[in-house]
Amino acid sequence: MRLRSVNARSVSSRLPSWCVIAFLAAASLAAAQPSSPLSITVGDINLYGLRKVTAERILEVTGLKTGAPLPPSKGALEDEIEKIPGVVQARVEAICCEGSHASLFIGIEERGAPHAAFRSEPAGNEALPASLVDSYHQYLTAVERAANRGSAAEDLTAGHPLMADPQARAYEDQFAAFAAAHLDLLRGVLRTGSEPEQRAIAATVIGYAADKKQVTGDLQYALQDPDESVRANAIRALNAIAVLAVKLPDLGIHIAPTWFIELLYSVVLSDRFESAKALLTLTDRPNPSAFQQVRERALPALAEMARWKTPRYALPAFLLLGRVADMPDTEVQQAFEKGDREAVIKKALAR
Repeated sequence: MRLRSVNARSVSSRLPSWCVIAFLAAASLAAAQPSSPLSITVGDINLYGLRKVTAERILEVTGLKTGAPLPPSKGALEDEIEKIPGVVQARVEAICCEGSHASLFIGIEERGAPHAAFRSEPAGNEALPASLVDSYHQYLTAVERAANRGSAAEDLTAGHPLMADPQARAYEDQFAAFAAAHLDLLRGVLRTGSEPEQRAIAATVIGYAADKKQVTGDLQYALQDPDESVRANAIRALNAIAVLAVKLPDLGIHIAPTWFIELLYSVVLSDRFESAKALLTLTDRPNPSAFQQVRERALPALAEMARWKTPRYALPAFLLLGRVADMPDTEVQQAFEKGDREAVIKKALAR
C-alpha cells in the first residue's frame, strides 16, 4: 500500500507534548491510518541512574507498564518518582514511535551517587545577529524535511556535519562562512551569552570553523553548560571533530574524554546517549588514555545503558563495552544482534 505524505507537525499536534517524535515513524503511522487519531502507548521502559532504588519501585509509584496509554504529563511522573526516599532528581522522556509504541527513558539521581555538575547560567551581553538565528531555525526545518524524505544522511569526515540534502547543506555552508568571519563573536556567545538558545546556536556554528584544533577547547567548555541543548550541540560538534581527528591524527587535535564520561551520569538522556557515541568515535583507533578513564569511571553507567531495551539507544554503550573487553566490533555487533548482551557486559566489567 502506498503511503500518502504527512505533515510531521500535524502528527506531533496529536501526541503528548512531552513525546519526542521520530518523524518518519510517526508519519508512516498516520499515513497508514489517515482517519484515526494516534493512540500512543508505552513500549520499552528503559531505566538509568539506579543504585539503591529498584526498577520495581519506580514502576510501582508511576504505574507504568508496557501497552498502557502514554501518560499525559511527564512532570507528574517525575514528581512521583522524586517522592521515593533517596531520589534527588528524576527525568522522564518519551521517544516516539515504534509502530504506535513510545519508548520511555526514566533517569534518576540518587543522593550520594555519581552525577554530572554544571556551571551557573552566564550573564553576558554578547548576542548573535538575527540573520544567523533565522538561518539556524530554517536549517532545522530543512533537516526535518530531509528526514521526512529519507535523505537525512550526513558526512562527518570534514570535521563537521555535511548533509546530503542540498537545502540543509546550503545552510551548513553559511555556518562555515560565518565561523570564518566571526569566530570571536561565536566564542563570546558560547562562553558568556545569557540566552541558552544563542549559546546552542553558537555551539553548532563554531563547529564549522576551519581550524578545528582552535575551537575544540571552546566546545569542551560548553559540555559543562547548564542548558542541555547547548551540551547536546557541543557534543555533536565534538563528535564530528573527533571523526576528523581519528582520520588524520597528524593534525594533532586532542579531545579529552573526561566530560563525556561525566555526562554518562547525567539524568538527561541526550547527555548520556550523545556522549556514548562520542566516546565510541574517540576509540575508533587505539586510545589508551580514553580506555583507562572509561574503565576507571564509566563502566557502571555504560553497563546500565547497554541493557536498555530500545536497541538503537543501547548499541553505542554496548559497542564501547565490547572494546573495553578487547573484542572486535564485528563480534560485539553479532552478539548484540543475537541478544547475547550479558556475556559481553560481564566480560567488560570483569576487566
